[in-house]
Amino acid sequence: MLKKDRAQVIVKKLNKLYPETTAPLKSKSNFQFLVAVLLSAQCTDERVNRITPKLFSLANTPDKMMKLRVKQIYDIIRPCGLAPQKSKSIHKLSKIIMDKYNGKIPRNIEELEKLPGVGHKTASVVISKCFNVPAFPVDTHIHRLAQRWGLSKGKNVAQTERDLKKIFPESSWNKLHLQIIFYGREFCSARGCDGTKCDICKVCYPNRRRGIKTNKA
Repeated sequence: MLKKDRAQVIVKKLNKLYPETTAPLKSKSNFQFLVAVLLSAQCTDERVNRITPKLFSLANTPDKMMKLRVKQIYDIIRPCGLAPQKSKSIHKLSKIIMDKYNGKIPRNIEELEKLPGVGHKTASVVISKCFNVPAFPVDTHIHRLAQRWGLSKGKNVAQTERDLKKIFPESSWNKLHLQIIFYGREFCSARGCDGTKCDICKVCYPNRRRGIKTNKA
């Protein structure tokens, strides 16, 4: 099966399983979503969703957040992991958003990436969700599945992102990246499948008998 044929099979399967996609992180504003995505680094979405209500009850805007002490932020987000750096980043980016962007998060991915604690993946997730700008944020789930499905041999998430953007039409990126994440968590997890067990892996490579080793992101 050619790569383009595998891509069509994958999209058809994912559209059937996940006809609607909603970002799993809960928020009530673009600023809150940015903070939630930042917190989700090396932390589960479920844990972030348990923690953010308490944080946003104290400060739900950048103006209010910048007026908190860093320790106040840290004490709340500590269960998320990497809390010392994350609490400093949230405090700093809140001040920058107020001072430079009049209290609104920037719509430009390059400007978002300049904010403390905001890397390319976080910025991509934010512009996709908040502004409906086509983006293809690649996390470990997508990186792993892209290799299992023969869509990329990328040695890092940046290379995998470039490969996937060449395969799939831009109009599908915002929905598709979430669909792949959902599928990876439910059917093709790091331990639950090795490239030979889940439905998509078996359809894409029916003759594959040995599991494949994924290049680490």
